[in-house]
Amino acid sequence: MAGEILCRIIESTKDFLKEMPKAIRKKKGQFFTSMETARYMAGMFDLSSLPEEINILDPGTGSGILSAALVERLNLEASVQRIHLTCYEIDTEIRPLLQENLARIQEMSTIPLEYELLEENYILSQQHDFKEDFLAVEKQKKYDLIIANPPYLRVMRNDAAAAAMPEVVHGAPNMYFLFAAMSLFNLKNNAEMVYIIPRSWTSGLYFHHFRKYLLTNGKLVQIHLFVSRDKVFKEEEVLQETMIIKVKKTVKEPEFVNLTSSQSSNDFKETTSFCVPYSSVVAGKDLYVFLPTSLEEMDVIHKIHRYTHTLPEEGLRMRTGIVVDFRQWDELRKEPGEHIVPLFYSQHIRDGRVHHHSSGKEYDWIVDAKPGLIQKNKNYVFCKRFTAKEERRRLQCGVYLSEDYPEYASIGTQNKINYVDLLDGSYMDAQTAYGVYALLNSTLFDQYYRVLNGSTQVNSTEINSIPVPPFAKIRQIGERVLASGDLTTPACDQIVMEVAYG
Repeated sequence: MAGEILCRIIESTKDFLKEMPKAIRKKKGQFFTSMETARYMAGMFDLSSLPEEINILDPGTGSGILSAALVERLNLEASVQRIHLTCYEIDTEIRPLLQENLARIQEMSTIPLEYELLEENYILSQQHDFKEDFLAVEKQKKYDLIIANPPYLRVMRNDAAAAAMPEVVHGAPNMYFLFAAMSLFNLKNNAEMVYIIPRSWTSGLYFHHFRKYLLTNGKLVQIHLFVSRDKVFKEEEVLQETMIIKVKKTVKEPEFVNLTSSQSSNDFKETTSFCVPYSSVVAGKDLYVFLPTSLEEMDVIHKIHRYTHTLPEEGLRMRTGIVVDFRQWDELRKEPGEHIVPLFYSQHIRDGRVHHHSSGKEYDWIVDAKPGLIQKNKNYVFCKRFTAKEERRRLQCGVYLSEDYPEYASIGTQNKINYVDLLDGSYMDAQTAYGVYALLNSTLFDQYYRVLNGSTQVNSTEINSIPVPPFAKIRQIGERVLASGDLTTPACDQIVMEVAYG
């Protein structure tokens, strides 16, 4: 009977899904967990030190799939004597089904179980306690186990939920990380929570406050990655990079993090496991989370972290291209002319150089009347902001030399490229430009960025956070590249390793 709990809940959920359009659920950020994923998540908890009577929290319970999976496992493996299950769900469409499913779970559990369904907003109902005193354990009910598939929903910064948790919000908030932060608040000390969430929080400026909050007050114990991103929510057509994390509420840093991975959500039997030092997973002043899955990737992290200064600290900075072409349509032109300058797109980057004529773009010229849309014609390193998932390289760069276009005082850069310039805006010589290019074009930096960021977007904030060799070495690398005339990755690899990482 205990081993059938989840099956019954899954069956009732499938009936619900037949009647509820996917488009409506997507607007709510509502995606249901598969049976295999739910069981895997429930299996991640350490049940060895649970008390006889435990409190479980499932915020944003949906139809009760994760609650069922965890109760099922407790019935089969744990020695607890009583379970108290707390569920939050504000969706009126699914609450009747959840009520039925919770009654089923209670009936089928061989361990006495009491449940409470709270029909209130998980974040807003606790905002006062969260803001007042994170450490006041005695003021709030705390939980032994928390399991969640939170809503994946972007909200405005002035949304009530985001305003309730200013400590973790920077930039564009998403409900999933607000839920995760509140769950950490709800955990007992040394207790664990298991969450399935997007990978996006592991790097970038928008998630800095959340990372600081999560990784200061809790520690990562296990991270599970999915190789195939389109099969995690296989019935839901979710293309977001997704991961499962187990977090322990403690300030004590573990020695290792267990990094596991599987092809998708339906073949956990083929899971691989890799034990990584905690300091190699959580690193840097921005607390980025690195996800190496091999010894080779571990070596890449160690090599890059040999240095401590970043591009801005060495007088350089990557910025994002200025012109959003569909918003500046009136300023675009098909042909050159008086007061018209070249507008550079990612298509102009080819074989390590930037050439305006190679694009094939119909509107790749822009008038120079608006100073905010143009920049000085100087030496730069251009880098594509977007690449396809299947492309061999994530960092695709080219050197732009102002001497190739001496007739122009200014140029334009489209928003889908990044460019590297000197931090103070002065003229960057060719040696420095080729040195920066060689670093970004190297296999070492491309592998590092892939470990750092699982998306196909090259984020300038993240590039600016990567440790780099001293400026003098960057320039020395550029001199060697210029002397060789070879801009290929193998040639850059050899020079970069010999000068900076040998």
